[in-house]
Amino acid sequence: MENTRKRPSAAEASTALNDAEASRTTLAQRIVAPSWFFTSIGVAVAAQIASCAVGVGATSPGTLAALVAGIVALAAVAGVQLTRFRRLNGVWVGGFVSRVVLGTGALASASYAITSVAAILAAFDSQWWLVAIWSTIGGAAYALSGRRWLSVYRAEPARHAQAESAVWFGVMAVAALAGLALLLIYR
Repeated sequence: MENTRKRPSAAEASTALNDAEASRTTLAQRIVAPSWFFTSIGVAVAAQIASCAVGVGATSPGTLAALVAGIVALAAVAGVQLTRFRRLNGVWVGGFVSRVVLGTGALASASYAITSVAAILAAFDSQWWLVAIWSTIGGAAYALSGRRWLSVYRAEPARHAQAESAVWFGVMAVAALAGLALLLIYR
């Protein structure tokens, strides 16, 4: 069978690419976060940091339950907010999920790591007021980094739309679980 489809000319292809770029830019400008999105993610991250510090720093079965509860709460808030995001915008934005919710952006990752370590060290010394402060700072920085990413994405959607690879997430998840296991074993 012979292919009867005509190939586009260079001008037609260029026009089609320009139209696609304009559509992506228009879509990026219209992307909005649901109400209370960044606040709820920040609060959930703060609670997760605090529960992790308590779970690692204190020695009782109840504190391990707190550790698990923090992770479950963060996953629940993220799931609800991502569902709201999809319903509001009608699309998934890979970079949004990756960098804003899962915290793979540089600022979110750094703030989460630094404040988590500080909160855990405070928990080892039973300075619970410091655990609360570091957790709050971590949640606020996480939320602010998400807001920053959204404004940067709107300005340059082609550059910021890509998410991290699934392999990278898997490697980081294994490393995080190994680190948590070591903290629990040697506490």
